[in-house]
Amino acid sequence: MKLIRIHPADNVAVALEDIAAGEKLALPDGAAVTAAEPVARGHKLALAPIAEGEAVVKYGCAIGFARMGIAPGAWVHVHNVRTGLSEDAAYRYNHKVVPLPACAPRFFQGYRRPDGRAAIRNELWVLPTVGCVNSIAQQLVRENQHLVRGGIDGLYTFPHPFGCSQMGDDHAQTRRLLAALARHPNAGGVLVLGLGCENLTMEQFKAELGDWDDRRVKFLVCQEAEDELAAGGALLSELADYAAAFAREAIPASELVVGMKCGGSDGLSGITANPAVGRFSDLLIALGGSTVLTEVPEMFGAESILFDRCADEEVFHKAVDMVENFKRYFVSHGQVVYENPSPGNKAGGITTLEDKSCGCVQKGGSAQIVDVLNYGEAVTKKGLNLLSGPGNDLVSATALTAAGAHLILFTTGRGTPFGAPAPTIKISTNTALFDRKGGWIDFNAGTVAQGESLDAAGKRLLDFVIETASGRSTLSERRGAREISIFKDGVVL
Repeated sequence: MKLIRIHPADNVAVALEDIAAGEKLALPDGAAVTAAEPVARGHKLALAPIAEGEAVVKYGCAIGFARMGIAPGAWVHVHNVRTGLSEDAAYRYNHKVVPLPACAPRFFQGYRRPDGRAAIRNELWVLPTVGCVNSIAQQLVRENQHLVRGGIDGLYTFPHPFGCSQMGDDHAQTRRLLAALARHPNAGGVLVLGLGCENLTMEQFKAELGDWDDRRVKFLVCQEAEDELAAGGALLSELADYAAAFAREAIPASELVVGMKCGGSDGLSGITANPAVGRFSDLLIALGGSTVLTEVPEMFGAESILFDRCADEEVFHKAVDMVENFKRYFVSHGQVVYENPSPGNKAGGITTLEDKSCGCVQKGGSAQIVDVLNYGEAVTKKGLNLLSGPGNDLVSATALTAAGAHLILFTTGRGTPFGAPAPTIKISTNTALFDRKGGWIDFNAGTVAQGESLDAAGKRLLDFVIETASGRSTLSERRGAREISIFKDGVVL
């Protein structure tokens, strides 16, 4: 099969392989069309005449409107389709419930923390409160690798440029995000490293952190230490002694929290990898676990698909506020809310933001949305959660980690090497990428385009997640790819 119509109402189909001009193509539903021009894999081809101004329909949803008349068999893309989005939208709660699949209980081999939380890694983290001490944090990590022993899975730091010269919301977001990382269960021990003159003071950080176990969290202000490397090494040694006492044990999969996002998407993202992640999400939630979906701008144009699955009207209104607040953020900076996808997305077959969004929200599966989280907030309710955050890969993956995600599922049609603080499983939308970038891609969902059912891919992904939670390292972990990026809106002093 070289062509797929995703929904019976669609007037376009997506090429699963490159198609030549003049090639006659049949669809499983019996429809047939002849390609009027070459259509690359992931791109769209018209199945019927589309008049100027008529909706272009994919996923059963309008993804834009024809700029001109489009003939059957024609390539459908940015040259002949425009967005239908605007800053104004009205939403209505139309509650829908989809039954979840039945699942037998599953377990992973994880770590049980004294506060009862589960973890899938037992690492030592050095968290700089300010960019000025990034080099000290990195040197501490380099010089103390001997502490990685026994049940300790690694020693890492997460440099960033903030923590000083910030005001208002930016200052609060940096403080909140770093404190949330310090609370993450995958960190068996945390050294919080400050300079001493930054405006994110250690006292502010401790107040944001709240109660902490002084066996697990240590603090060092470099300006107050005669030799900050020696002092930091001594504190890390104490943290290592504490963390080394933890051992893996069987923990129900119901305690897993998994973040979901995409980047470097292509025309197959919404057909293979994203809906496979959606099937996984439904399976994990059926087991009693939790998933988190973010990237609010990549919900624009498809938000109603999510809003209808909000568990109640309170959650619905929180979800609407999340989307509207992000639209106001765009407008306040003089930007439109319907900005077209990136050049890589376009090259991969994504035409409009609606096209991208309808594919992106497939990661949310069909479960009820139980809560909507602000940036920096942590998951407290079992089930599917929405998290406020931008589409930027590093910013949103950091926010997912701060929300308590034990690991992150990252779908991609073009590939990316980065890794979040939480283990990041890269999922390819197409087999060619999986074969070409064996050092980046952990899991191939391109098999769906070759005949594997989405249900089978979702079950296969659940198995892979259980293995990863039990200690199997991701490719980004093996390369030491661990980055953070903090959301910033205002001025820098």
